Amino acid sequence: MPMDVHMKNGMAKPDMNGTRSPAPQAATRVRRAIACAVTLALLSTSVHAQISKDRAKRIYDRIAGVPASDSQLNNLSGMTANAAALLATKDPAFYNNTIRNMATPWTNRDQTVFAPLNDYTATVIGMVRDDVPFNTLLSADLVYIADAAANVPAYSPANNDMYEALDSDGADLSVHLKPSPQSAVTGIPAAATAGVMTTRAAANAFFMDGTNRRMFRFTMLNHLCNDLQVIPDTTRPPDRIRQDVSRSPGGDSSLFLNNCIECHSGMDPMAQAFAYYNFNYNVATDPTGAAGQIVYTAGQVQPKYFINSTNFPQGYVTPNDHWDNYWRSGVNSLLGWDPAQSGSGAGAKSLGQELEGSAAFDSCQVSRVFKYVCLRAPSNAGDRTQVATMIASFKSNNYSLRQVFVDAAVYCTAGM
Repeated sequence: MPMDVHMKNGMAKPDMNGTRSPAPQAATRVRRAIACAVTLALLSTSVHAQISKDRAKRIYDRIAGVPASDSQLNNLSGMTANAAALLATKDPAFYNNTIRNMATPWTNRDQTVFAPLNDYTATVIGMVRDDVPFNTLLSADLVYIADAAANVPAYSPANNDMYEALDSDGADLSVHLKPSPQSAVTGIPAAATAGVMTTRAAANAFFMDGTNRRMFRFTMLNHLCNDLQVIPDTTRPPDRIRQDVSRSPGGDSSLFLNNCIECHSGMDPMAQAFAYYNFNYNVATDPTGAAGQIVYTAGQVQPKYFINSTNFPQGYVTPNDHWDNYWRSGVNSLLGWDPAQSGSGAGAKSLGQELEGSAAFDSCQVSRVFKYVCLRAPSNAGDRTQVATMIASFKSNNYSLRQVFVDAAVYCTAGM
């Protein structure tokens, strides 16, 4: 057989001494195997080897946000990167500063980090500290309150005094927070609790006034990292859009068909889950709702769902708190809805499970922590691969957000 046929099949050819040398394809495979082995060895070394004092300092700074003491650094430099990062998550500053500063903007409409400590922020801090599965953030019957040793006022559904006292006393939030059933302190039935969505702070910010669509919009923004304007879909049916949305704003029906429908067709069927919730306060004497509280009226739709009904009388009239996720079809199916769930239900708890069960929820938490620790958004193929690895770790570690911080710090300080 001609020699070129052997070459095309990747076979060896004799050299000038009559011996046989690898064909180019075989040699390439050998080189790739060697490179892969070297890469794996380097990765193994970076994970399991003791780290330098300089890297230990970077890990501690990125997680705790405060410098480690000299004695801590000496101890850390004898550890692996993973062990050093785990130890940094035990510093009180990780909870009092890092987690608090990350969570506080989620609790208010201005998205400011300077808002007072509240039950929403405290619950996030406690869940991270205690490794409570973070994929229950929007559905758990849970709130973190002060322990007895903090010596502050008791939790009240009608004010924020407990948390403001913790703040003014400079209490260590890594110590003086304890979990409590939300239903036990708010008076809301356990079946109607929905994690941070039904905390007093969230109600004050997102159930106060309006039409309760605000709660849905900010939950999507804060916990799926997608504001409504960036996930439009004009292909979903408009049959559940309420009466208050004009079908001809300014006399132009094209505005509704090309703009309003892209958000409301998906949002309104899901925001119906909040039909029994409101935040009651005295607008004349308490305009900020400092003395207001969340209320839940089982079986009775809040009047706010019927405001401006004459804008389009033929629009949807909300009868109950049944919700449907129209975004399971269309372009927003890319948010990665859990196929094990039905995509419909009644009330805020089941909607919270729908949202926290999505791939977008997982990606949002991990990408946010990556940016927080690495001081940049994922920006290249290596970063994107790492985010995918961290999402897998998030799931395999029972949705521990603390572990996500560890994984990010190990990755982002390697080779620096």
